[in-house]
Amino acid sequence: MKITLITVGKIKEKFYKDTILEYCKRLSRYCNLNIIEVADEKTPDKASEILEKQIKKKEGERILSKLSQEAYTIVLAIDGKNLDSIELAEKIQQLGVHGISHIEFIIGGSLGLDDEVMKRADFKLSFSRLTFPHQLMRVILLEQIYRSYRIISGEPYHK
Repeated sequence: MKITLITVGKIKEKFYKDTILEYCKRLSRYCNLNIIEVADEKTPDKASEILEKQIKKKEGERILSKLSQEAYTIVLAIDGKNLDSIELAEKIQQLGVHGISHIEFIIGGSLGLDDEVMKRADFKLSFSRLTFPHQLMRVILLEQIYRSYRIISGEPYHK
């Protein structure tokens, strides 16, 4: 299985980078992982609704340009479906059983995802109704993908 993360923004903090590298290394046993970062737009304090929409549109265009036509696309969205770890593992496994060989996960920027990106999604996944920084969300997503593969493989994992 090929897994691609398409994310808005770069990781700046060393502790996030180190953790992401660790999960990339762990996942290399289970899948072909690729992380694509697209540039984020600077959002001024007290930006108008119109400006925020323009920013999301620019970031969205960058994301859309990186999507693969044959991949199954999962966006991370607050209003998406909440799955527990076993359900996420089952989702990944079932996609493979049904002939899907490439899954793309999309993490938006600080303002969220543009409507055009949301329309392109095959599935909306929510980890919580809480808002997380995109750097931390990348770590959480990678950990859950790793946990999914451990579950799929029948290997022990922390509950």
